[in-house]
Amino acid sequence: MTLLITVFAAVIATVVWYANKRSSELKVGILCWMFWGASLMWLVDAIFEYAEQKAEYFTPDPLDMLNDAFLGLSVVALALVIWLVILLIKDPSGRIKDALHKKK
Repeated sequence: MTLLITVFAAVIATVVWYANKRSSELKVGILCWMFWGASLMWLVDAIFEYAEQKAEYFTPDPLDMLNDAFLGLSVVALALVIWLVILLIKDPSGRIKDALHKKK
């Protein structure tokens, strides 16, 4: 489930990066790298887990699936928070700078 969630997030981020003209300004590439890196990590984990469990790998317990779903959503949320912090630090539109230097 973690692999599935992160792959969907990676595909969506990649489509946004490719289709949006402001993607380089908004640092969407960083988000793509984080999601694809997480997907690769979960893929390696799935390969090793399958090697250990064989056919039992394809019949997980519902509780394990729920835990994996929460873990996958947590990874996506953490990547979005990191991307948001990077975006706020870089401030590509200058909005934070303008708000700090705005006089009343």
